[in-house]
Amino acid sequence: MWELFFSAIGQVLLIGVLIGAGLPAIFALGVRSLAYGAGGDAEVDHEAGHPIGKVGAAIAFAVVLAVIGLGLAIIISSGFGYAVSFEHIFPTFVKRGGH
Repeated sequence: MWELFFSAIGQVLLIGVLIGAGLPAIFALGVRSLAYGAGGDAEVDHEAGHPIGKVGAAIAFAVVLAVIGLGLAIIISSGFGYAVSFEHIFPTFVKRGGH
């Protein structure tokens, strides 16, 4: 019983650290990448802008928005009696208690 208890606490801690610290870190990386893409006064050494910075920022912001959207989908679907299933590659909504 204690093994299950500590396993569950470990999982909650891991997800909390990933979402609580990971998403803001990815967002900050996107902001930094956007400054690198803009160049000029936004960059410390005042170089010209780099297109790869804008692409990196778009990817970072897309990841953050996808995780936020997935979290909202999980919360809202539970209110309607559904659950989000990850049986397949893409998350799908299933009636709670069934597959």
